[in-house]
Amino acid sequence: MADAGTAGGRRGRSLLVPAILTAIGLALIAGFVSLGVWQLHRRAWKLNLIATVEARLHAAPVAAPPTAGPGDVYRRVTARGTFRNDRETFVQAVTERGPGFWVLTPLVGPDFTVLVNRGFVPAERRAHHDRPAGPVRVTGLVRISEPGGAFLRSNDPKADRWYSRDVAAIAAAKKLGPVAPYFIDADATPNPGGYPVGGLTVVAFRNSHLSYALTWFALAILTVVGLVILWRRGRDG
Repeated sequence: MADAGTAGGRRGRSLLVPAILTAIGLALIAGFVSLGVWQLHRRAWKLNLIATVEARLHAAPVAAPPTAGPGDVYRRVTARGTFRNDRETFVQAVTERGPGFWVLTPLVGPDFTVLVNRGFVPAERRAHHDRPAGPVRVTGLVRISEPGGAFLRSNDPKADRWYSRDVAAIAAAKKLGPVAPYFIDADATPNPGGYPVGGLTVVAFRNSHLSYALTWFALAILTVVGLVILWRRGRDG
C-alpha cells in the first residue's frame, strides 16, 4: 500500500509540471496570436493613413482654416496676408541640404494669423534671405504644432533658441496674440535670391507591422511545437 501511494504521488508530481508548463504555453500562444492580429489591424490602419495622406498631397489646395487638427495634417492649403518679418523665428533644422534653420514667419491675414514655415536657410544665410514686404499668397501643407522641443533639447524662448516648431510657445514669445494652432510648410515655389528653400517637407510613414505580425505568429507556432514535444516526452517517459 505504501509503494502504491508513493508511486501515485510521484505520478501526480510528474503530471503537475507538464500541466503547469502547458497552461503557461497556452497563455503565451493566446498572447502571441493576439499581438499578431493587433499588428495586422495596425497595418490596415497605417495603409489607410498612407493612402489618405497621398490623396491630400495631390489634391487641389483649399483655403487655410482658422483651426486644424490631426485629421488635417498634410492637407494642401492656401493663405493670403502680409508677413511680419520683424517677428520671424529660426528653428534649428537638419535637412537634405545640411544643417541650418527653418524660417517661421507670422502671416497676418484678414481673419487670422498663421505661422508659415517659409523654408530652410543655412546658418550663413540666416540674416540674408528674401523677406517680402507686401501682400503675399502662400501655398503649402498643414503641419501640427511640435510642442516642447526636440530629443534631449528643450526650446528656450527667453534665449530665442528653438529646436521644434512649437506654435503656441513661439506666438507667446513673439507676442503675436491669437494664432492658428498649426503652421504651414510652404511649398517649393522659389523665393527671390533662392532662400528660404521651401518644399522640403518629409512625408514618410514607417510600416513594419506585417513583419511584426509574422514574428508574433511564428512565436505562437514555436510555442505549440514546444508543447507537443513536452507531452510526447512525458508520454514516452
